[in-house]
Amino acid sequence: MIQLSGWALALGASSGFGEATSLALARAGLNIFGVHLDRKATLGNVERIVSEIKALGREAVFFNVNAADPDKRADVVSQMERVLEERGEAGTVRVLLHSLAFGTLKLYVADPMKEAVSPAQMDMTLDVMAHSLVYWVQEVVGRGLMTRGGRIYAMTSSGGSRVLPFYGPVSAAKAALESHVRQLAAELAPQGITANAVRAGVTDTPALQKIPRHEAIIAEARRRNPSGRMTTTEDVARAIVVLAQPDTYWITGNVIGVDGGEDIVG
Repeated sequence: MIQLSGWALALGASSGFGEATSLALARAGLNIFGVHLDRKATLGNVERIVSEIKALGREAVFFNVNAADPDKRADVVSQMERVLEERGEAGTVRVLLHSLAFGTLKLYVADPMKEAVSPAQMDMTLDVMAHSLVYWVQEVVGRGLMTRGGRIYAMTSSGGSRVLPFYGPVSAAKAALESHVRQLAAELAPQGITANAVRAGVTDTPALQKIPRHEAIIAEARRRNPSGRMTTTEDVARAIVVLAQPDTYWITGNVIGVDGGEDIVG
């Protein structure tokens, strides 16, 4: 496999798909910009990830901020810009991974109704898990940090087209995210930048564990998956490394399943 060069930007870099993909891309040759939101109790894990990346001989520049905050986003990209300019590596962000999993898990119609999702909660979920992809791409591409050969990946799920208990707001966000990916793919094609959504199978991540009745979702995934096991974050990370290779320039605007065949079984 061709060794990659340049930088990756991972949104949601401190756990789950973001963590695994950051490490996999570092092993493949990329330096890592990581954006995460962690309190003191979980910062030790972030420090471990940074240490592992540096042990691979790569650079790791991490930002502990709210990725959906417009001011924080602009500040992070400005700092990224300075790092690249100082190193003489302007325009070398090769991969942007959107793996932000922070949203509301509530029913649309509940009894009592005060327990149903509110407009503010719905707006927040869509903003963080879908719309923020557009805003980060605007900053990164608009400032010239990502140029021809760039790859954009957004983590989606089968919940974007299926009904799961309490998953309505997140399902809406995933559907919107996939729509944003298609639009970005069309608009960025003339610049030689691709955009794809990655639909992972059910994976045991911190985000999954927050879903009510997640044990039943895990059991069903194991039953359905013809590969006989659940998807892991490493499965997905390895796929993204392959997709980040230069020869995948004609793959854009898709929802790419990485699930061991889980989605094809009824």
